[in-house]
Amino acid sequence: MIATMFMASTLVTPLYVPYQQAFGFSTLTLTLIYSTYVVGNLLALLFLGRLSDELGRRPVILAALAVAGASTALFLFAGDTAWLYWARMLSGVAIALASGAGTAWITELLSRAERPRAALIATSANFLGLAIGSLLAGWLAQYAPWPLKLPFVAYAALLAVVAVLIARTRETVPPRFGGLKGLLAPRIGVPRAILASFAAPAITGFATFSLIGFYSALVPSLLRQRLHVENLALAGAVVAELFVVSALAMIVTRNLSSAHAMIGGLVLLIPSVILLVAADTLASLPLLVAATALVGIATGLGYRGSLQVINQIAPPQRRAEVASSYFIACFVGNSVPVIGIGWLAAW
Repeated sequence: MIATMFMASTLVTPLYVPYQQAFGFSTLTLTLIYSTYVVGNLLALLFLGRLSDELGRRPVILAALAVAGASTALFLFAGDTAWLYWARMLSGVAIALASGAGTAWITELLSRAERPRAALIATSANFLGLAIGSLLAGWLAQYAPWPLKLPFVAYAALLAVVAVLIARTRETVPPRFGGLKGLLAPRIGVPRAILASFAAPAITGFATFSLIGFYSALVPSLLRQRLHVENLALAGAVVAELFVVSALAMIVTRNLSSAHAMIGGLVLLIPSVILLVAADTLASLPLLVAATALVGIATGLGYRGSLQVINQIAPPQRRAEVASSYFIACFVGNSVPVIGIGWLAAW
């Protein structure tokens, strides 16, 4: 489920250039479309972040899958740029709603001895989903008919399969619904006792996802405009490289402590950006491939380490709420800095 939901985030990445050609919008508009889903993220996490702690994991995730289906339909039938904004926002709602609940559910489905693996399972599934989404969309857009339609038809079919599997998965949280007003009240959801411990992983998640957002939104345009790469499958593969390397880095360094993983990820962010700027300046595809690998290692270490800390410090009865608060930092990092980059590029 986590892999499938996060596929939606990059499914549209190789398609930004065809959408630009079809609807005639600027690079600034592209970054705004990419970032619109932070509105959905924040609405879902602020108002619905603890919903699965109250209603149970299964019904909340099934609702998230339904919202993802609505987002997919908007992409499928998009007639102009406005459709893309709404589709991205609904995608943000679905991903945010499912990520907190899904991460908590994985932790609860594992035995106590296996629970340290929960963060590794969730983060590697997340990044593999991001890689598959980019690869699938790029390949279908380049080599199959209906480049702006077929990727979303395939994704809708996958959502239906995942919904059936989720409906058959064991529930771990008994419903304890106490009233709609209190349930939907905005609440960040970080208990005072763990606030100091929460800050470091939240900041790491923000920084890590800022680099992912910058990369995912702008690399397809860089490939086309600076490196003159027109092949959408290749563009999707370069983006997928980042997430495959990230997932492998998480698995290979699984015995590295969460603190060392976070520090390593943050330190590697600096040379990662330097290499990306060099690849753009020199218009070098090999340098971009090398930069992508380093970005993948940095983001993999930072994300896995920070989420592992969140799983360790969250009180069991508020696990989804605390995880959702962490994802607020991640999703804001993934979107808001990209808007700033878009304004700078236009200026």
